[in-house]
Amino acid sequence: MAIDSGSTAFLLICTALVTLMIPALGLFYGGLVRKKNIISMVFLSFLALSIVSIQWILFGYSLAFGPDIAGLIGNLDYVGLIGIGLEDTIIEGIPDLLFIAFQMIFAGISLAIITSGFAERVKLGAFILFGLLWTTLVYDPLAHWAWGGGWAHALGALDFAGGTVVHISAGFGALAVAFVIGKRSGFGEAKMVSAPQNIPLTLLGAGLLWVGWFAFNGGSALAADGVAALAVMNTALAAAAGALAWMAISSIKGKPGAVGLVSGALAGLVGITPAAGYVNVFSAIIIGGIASLICYYALIFRVKRGWDESLDAWAIHGVGGLWGAIATGIFASSALAGVGGLMEGNIMQFAVNTGDAIIAVIFSFTVTYVIAIAIKKVMGLRVSEIEEELGLDISNHGERA
Repeated sequence: MAIDSGSTAFLLICTALVTLMIPALGLFYGGLVRKKNIISMVFLSFLALSIVSIQWILFGYSLAFGPDIAGLIGNLDYVGLIGIGLEDTIIEGIPDLLFIAFQMIFAGISLAIITSGFAERVKLGAFILFGLLWTTLVYDPLAHWAWGGGWAHALGALDFAGGTVVHISAGFGALAVAFVIGKRSGFGEAKMVSAPQNIPLTLLGAGLLWVGWFAFNGGSALAADGVAALAVMNTALAAAAGALAWMAISSIKGKPGAVGLVSGALAGLVGITPAAGYVNVFSAIIIGGIASLICYYALIFRVKRGWDESLDAWAIHGVGGLWGAIATGIFASSALAGVGGLMEGNIMQFAVNTGDAIIAVIFSFTVTYVIAIAIKKVMGLRVSEIEEELGLDISNHGERA
């Protein structure tokens, strides 16, 4: 099949922009932690991309997109990208190597998101082992289920750009990690100043994430066409609705903060991700606005429960991804997705998407929890109290911000 130069150029640009989202996430997280751990958070994002890139080429891609085994996982036909040439095009008009690269970055940002649960207390060696195991045992199976010919794909579950694969997996995985690794030293005590230490850094990270999300969702059309344009427009509208909804609810309860505004935008972006190419623009506004409100109250719930999932990957990515997957089953348009959702009277599509999302939640949380427990018992997950008090920038990296 001939390579389409326009779609190939489009996806090359999207791959670069999605890659930029990974250090952007590090900046977003870095601004939220204490000054002594800013470098550590940015470092973990770069490290996540590095770990996943090698894993993906060696065997991760094959597990996710190799020929199906019982609807659960791909086989090892593509280990080391064996047999994949420069002109091969499984996806119409797109070189296989480019599709592999695009999906590799999706896996990388998923591991980067989960660093929220490790913030300010993780051992580097433990994180490296965790990243390898988590990508292999959690991300790769979920990617196969949704996009690689697995059971969810066979049942007709809709996930345009990663509601279950990226956001549910990383968000609920971060919560599992936080439970296992334990609270930061002094968490909840007056002596621990946990308010954001560098809000401009967080805003810069959020802005870069917002821009990158157009490539994240638009590129998932895998062609430079009308579906990509729709996904970009829906992404813009959901983000705007999310930002305004968060600002509105926070204004009722106090003053609208800048971090809250961009958190609402990110919640809207997460919510629209699985639906971006499947719903109309008005549905995108509704999905983004509701995602923001749900994530806002999830954050409040986490704080009241005393869970130290430090940077709210669970509240925004996990809960937002869960809502987005369910909302896709509600608002999917038959004219766009080829199948309608609950709003068009298709109860089955709603049931399939909801069931897929719930299974993804249970699978992601449970397997991540087991991985974290195993590493904790074998080598320990967190640094010593002295290293944590000193800060990971110095204790892990020997550097100051």
